[in-house]
Amino acid sequence: MIRKLTLSIAFILVALVSIGQILEPIKWKQEIKITGEGTANVLIKATIDEGWHLYGLNLPKNGPRATSIVFESMGDAKKIGDLQSPSKLIKAFDANFDMELNWYADEAVFIQKITYTDASKVKLKGYVEFMACNDESCLPPSQEPFSLALTAQAPVVETPVATSLVDSNEVADYWAPVIKELNSFGGSAASSAASTSLWLIFLAGLLGGFLALFTPCVWPIIPMTVSFFLKRSENKSRGRRDAILYGLAIIFIYVILGILITLIFGASALNSLSTNAIFNLIFFALLVVFAVSFFGAFEITLPASWTTKMDAKADSTAGFVSILFMAFTLVLVSFSCTGPIIGTLLVQVSGSGSILAPAIGMLGFAVALSIPFSLFALFPSWLKTLPRSGGWLNSVKVVLAFLELALALKFLSVADLAYGWRLLDREVFLSLWIVIFALLGMYLLGKLRFSHDDTKNHTSVTGVFLAMISFAFSLYMIPGLWGAPLKAISAFAPPLYTQDFSMYEDEVHPAFTDFDLGMAFAAQKNLPVVVDFTGFGCVNCRKMEASVWTDPTVKELLNKNYVLISLYVDDKTELPAPFEVQENGRTRKITTVGDKWSYLQRVKFGANAQPFYVMLDNQGNPLNKPFTFDENPVNFINWLENK
Repeated sequence: MIRKLTLSIAFILVALVSIGQILEPIKWKQEIKITGEGTANVLIKATIDEGWHLYGLNLPKNGPRATSIVFESMGDAKKIGDLQSPSKLIKAFDANFDMELNWYADEAVFIQKITYTDASKVKLKGYVEFMACNDESCLPPSQEPFSLALTAQAPVVETPVATSLVDSNEVADYWAPVIKELNSFGGSAASSAASTSLWLIFLAGLLGGFLALFTPCVWPIIPMTVSFFLKRSENKSRGRRDAILYGLAIIFIYVILGILITLIFGASALNSLSTNAIFNLIFFALLVVFAVSFFGAFEITLPASWTTKMDAKADSTAGFVSILFMAFTLVLVSFSCTGPIIGTLLVQVSGSGSILAPAIGMLGFAVALSIPFSLFALFPSWLKTLPRSGGWLNSVKVVLAFLELALALKFLSVADLAYGWRLLDREVFLSLWIVIFALLGMYLLGKLRFSHDDTKNHTSVTGVFLAMISFAFSLYMIPGLWGAPLKAISAFAPPLYTQDFSMYEDEVHPAFTDFDLGMAFAAQKNLPVVVDFTGFGCVNCRKMEASVWTDPTVKELLNKNYVLISLYVDDKTELPAPFEVQENGRTRKITTVGDKWSYLQRVKFGANAQPFYVMLDNQGNPLNKPFTFDENPVNFINWLENK
């Protein structure tokens, strides 16, 4: 109450002092600038006198009046998205209001994108409501009216105070293809990144295959199938040959499956599917169901008739066909354990944009899965060294259940981000992961038991070490609740901007998430641009943001030397006015924001994988070769400095 009374007295004193002397520390300019067919930017610029500041767009309650732009009438025009301001926002303690606030100094630019069908009918009328303060006092909230009109030829400003914010009245064709120009810088970065990406996909598949070997569905099959081939053979050499063919048959089945998935859906469709809400929610639910099953609540098995028929076919046929049927039997029997692993792998590789990615991932998975069958057939005596199935396999199953619960949250997070639900913000996600891995540690120590677990009087040495790792991982994530970047899990956790409370100051935020708005601002400021093609479901994008963009030199270069534009190719926000494009001889309808940016990446830069960074001048022409995934900050710095 006392603070409000003090501020009221301050306003009165300022008004008395200014009698005969009108204080106008904020000068306003407005303009409409055409950016494309049927689109334009409303640019409103505030020039702020030295020592004064203009408050930001979002302020806490019981504080000063936040800056807002009200459109009373718009004629034929409609707003696209929210009001944006790329100007530097200062966050500090304000003694006038005794609270943490944010404001602009020197100048502030506000941009509202609009769409229209008839330029002659675009007539905007409204006002800017704002409040200005200096270190000693504040002016009362004020309004600055504006009235703007647009013609098809050029922007027309009806208010006498409005002058051009951009020197050139010509509209650059920011969407013009520059594929040849990019190639002239050398395509080694993109091609080597694609090659590296496929190797990483293969290794991910390999890891998934080795993990599947230790599941209760696969492990018991190893001695049975190897024994089956040895019994069928007239001699050992033939038995070994058949076992090797069996391994090759497993690889053949999984690779064909990967190729079929690509042929049916296509690389771009898989990328879109990977961030589709229904798909991610279904996969989230499936992983949760599998996890509950692995905990011992119920058993998931395929119909016995399927495997019986496959076994019968294998016995009634000869040669490679019988071996192929045995491989199909393995695939069916092991599905309840391998299904979640394969599904997770395919979803993760779908964002690579490569046609080969699913097949390469399945190749890695199948190679790892087939190796034991071939090796144990070549050296049958090794079978005696295998530990027997028992309680340890159930422990593996329960550990997998915890991991599947953690992965399930990743799929829910992707849908949550793509559609802007904000149900699973970063601190909620981290809290759940902390609990999951703490419970896993307790299980490994024997402090948490399930119905199918054996009764143990002691904890194994392996269990102790694994429990230490699980508890340490939980402790590692706790600082993330206050905004620590947690680089080790940046690929899985939601981005930092979703966190309500963060004490971390070094994260880089894009100035724009709209290509046309960002390019228009870059032309105004005469700055080059870094366009970041990213995605809510892009694992490597999160790694780059946490490992590379947080480097002090990278942050300084991006914030001071460039206009950073981040375009989310999987943003499911519906466009106000969908449009059709011709691509590869087919007509496609662009309906979402993500569709639009994905189309821009393909048509302008000839790429469809993320992350993908391009450096442009403010007319949309490339200044350097593209940069892709590389977690070494030095390489990104060299790229930014054109070295």
